[in-house]
Amino acid sequence: MKLVALTALALTLGSTSALAQDGGLPVGAVAPSVSLETLDGKRVELGSLLGKTPVVLEFWATWCGNCEELEPTFQEVQKKFAGKVRFASIAVAINQSPERVRRWVARHQPGRDVFYDYAGDAAEQYDAPATSFVVIVDRRGRVTYTGVGGKQDLDAEITKALGDRGAP
Repeated sequence: MKLVALTALALTLGSTSALAQDGGLPVGAVAPSVSLETLDGKRVELGSLLGKTPVVLEFWATWCGNCEELEPTFQEVQKKFAGKVRFASIAVAINQSPERVRRWVARHQPGRDVFYDYAGDAAEQYDAPATSFVVIVDRRGRVTYTGVGGKQDLDAEITKALGDRGAP
């Protein structure tokens, strides 16, 4: 099943425009806590990031053109929402290794957590349709946005997630 999900992810990488709610968890769903690895091989539960502030997750790859196109937007919103929102990239395990991801991080200094989805569990649980797949989770742990592509209006979507004042 994981191989099927990862293969489907790899086959849909040609998308160049943002497609809000194009696959992935439905808006309103509770974001699952899955096991990931830090780039030094330590296990971490994604759930440990959720429930405090909004979290912006990107399913990402070093070789992904859409991810590269989206990076300036990520940098911009990271600066704008610093201290209010947590940002993390989840490196998919297709055609890359933790070492390749470490080299990219060392070279680009993205300024956010970068995790490795070694077994493909996160991609499967989040039903990631492609790399450059972004999921915004509000402070209650609910998905408020999903989108794919190099051009996404993350500023507006993060603002919406911050505006949610529902009870925990």
